[in-house]
Amino acid sequence: MRLFATFRDDRALLRRSAEFADSLMAEPAEADVAWLAEKGTRGDVDHARWELRYLRRALGILVSQRDALDDRTPSAVLRALMDRMDRDRNVDSELRDLAERQFNARLSAYRDAFTSRGHGSPALRVAQNLLAFAGGPIRAGDPVVQHGASLVEEALTSANAQLRATFGEPELPEDIRPSEAAVSAGRRPKR
Repeated sequence: MRLFATFRDDRALLRRSAEFADSLMAEPAEADVAWLAEKGTRGDVDHARWELRYLRRALGILVSQRDALDDRTPSAVLRALMDRMDRDRNVDSELRDLAERQFNARLSAYRDAFTSRGHGSPALRVAQNLLAFAGGPIRAGDPVVQHGASLVEEALTSANAQLRATFGEPELPEDIRPSEAAVSAGRRPKR
């Protein structure tokens, strides 16, 4: 029975990862695309749309790394996302390698900004990177960067909510700290 339970858990992880990856493939809001095109890409709507697509996907990966209840979740989500990106109809088949390199560059930059302990909030640092990739202003006090930080914060909140909706909320006893629950039970916290 243990083998069947492991198989069932693995299938559930793959199914949930696919569902979460599907949510990360959603198109950005037209208002956000128009804003970034005006403030960052010098009117290039396609460039703005791609920057916002990459942002949503990268932040989804970062949120899964930070907030997932199971250590296997981030890698399963990344595999599912890369599979969807490989089949993305918005990308010409001859440009798939370029799109993957661009995504990886943004994921790396956003991860560094998200996890560093520099000035400002993680959302502000990620917004500065978003605007740098788009060709816009990057000074922390600039109103464009501040608006970008709000956009990033909304994307982080949305990714976290989707992660919890897809993978479940943690279920921990009120009287035990999460670190003690895992140790005392000899396993990871239940989800």
